[in-house]
Amino acid sequence: MQVTETKAEGLKREIEIVVPASDLEARLQTRLFEAKDRVQLKGFRPGKVPVSHLRKMYGKSLMAEIVNQILTETPNSIIADRKERAAMRPEIAMTEDEKEADKVLSGESDFKFTLSYETLPDFDLKDTSGIKIERPIVEVSDAEVDEQVERIAENARTYEEKDGAAEKGDKVTIDFVGKIDGEAFEGGTAEAADLVIGSGRFIPGFEDQLVGAKAGEEKTVDVSFPDDYGAEHLAGKAASFDVTVKAVQAPADTAIDDEMAKKLGLESLDKLKEIVRDQIQSQYGMATRQKVKRQLLDALDKEYDFALPEKLVEAEFTNIWNQVQRELTENNKTFEDEDTTEEKARTDYRKLAERRVRLGLVLSEIGEKAGVEVGEDEMQRALFEQMRRYPGQEQEILKMFQENPEAIQSIRAPLYEEKVVDHLLGQVEVTDKTVTKEELMAEDEAEAEATDEA
Repeated sequence: MQVTETKAEGLKREIEIVVPASDLEARLQTRLFEAKDRVQLKGFRPGKVPVSHLRKMYGKSLMAEIVNQILTETPNSIIADRKERAAMRPEIAMTEDEKEADKVLSGESDFKFTLSYETLPDFDLKDTSGIKIERPIVEVSDAEVDEQVERIAENARTYEEKDGAAEKGDKVTIDFVGKIDGEAFEGGTAEAADLVIGSGRFIPGFEDQLVGAKAGEEKTVDVSFPDDYGAEHLAGKAASFDVTVKAVQAPADTAIDDEMAKKLGLESLDKLKEIVRDQIQSQYGMATRQKVKRQLLDALDKEYDFALPEKLVEAEFTNIWNQVQRELTENNKTFEDEDTTEEKARTDYRKLAERRVRLGLVLSEIGEKAGVEVGEDEMQRALFEQMRRYPGQEQEILKMFQENPEAIQSIRAPLYEEKVVDHLLGQVEVTDKTVTKEELMAEDEAEAEATDEA
């Protein structure tokens, strides 16, 4: 096999490989002799089929298998021999001329093909001990816990049948048929729907018109869908609903005490408050983690500047751009609505793609040098979590991950990244700073405009 480098420009490489016809013939002869003892053909005793006859019948198909094996095995071995690391799977180019291809399969010609790929860049890791991180911490107040417990009590509230007209806070059970220009529209009909008046669940103005209604009463409710309503064919349209009130119920008194907690399956109100506090703290903890991680990545981004594999950047940009396009379509918006242009957005998101690729390579190198690994048990937990998201489709999801290495990598990569971040946080200087909930969330909103993590 002859291997010749034909291009070495920056990170780009092009390698020409020539497998002589004599080498192909030797491999074919081996295959034919292996098949000789296995093939059973009419008119020949087992193991007595002439090799020449086998070649005539199966030569081209066996040679095609040999060529495919070469294409599968050779690229990685050549790149490894060159002590390089390909950024993405190498591209393979070979003749598209049918006559030339037939000569290869017939053993009359050398097999030539070309590998094109980009190498991962070489760079020196920088000292991270001088990085300083400020970790925002929110202390959960008793008032915030009590407020959340009150919400839980409200959601667990029971209702009792009442005589008389419905008031704000009452629950009504209704049948309704929505119409636009006298015609019923899709999604505008329901039976035995429960609605708490004042909850804001229905179209603005709908619930207010049910105040004073009694069980058994029929009403016509006139409303207009908001201009920004999610269903585009209904947005801004005037509609009327024929409503039949089936029942009216008043909220029962709900005391926030141990008995309420027991109805929720807990032993006491104190236990409920403990769980609520942990949940709130966990939510703040996730926001804090994002702030800390962002500071760390910003610090790393300032330290590194090296050439990036163009195809990696392009692949990352495509992922980002497709997501942006989906969000614009789902929200029925344009770039102009976001105070930008498509050209400027492309420029900004390409810079984001470059940042993500650069930081991804840096974190990968740091993790490799530090011996960071994702354990099999961690992968199993992450896979199980993915399966839980699709009830009834668990086996299909499991099969997809088992058969698709790229899908498995999509689970492993974020786990690996978080473990590398944890490793780095153990090396840098981290100082805690107590902030208010409003300060923490205000930072979130400001930074959400540019999602710039690796």
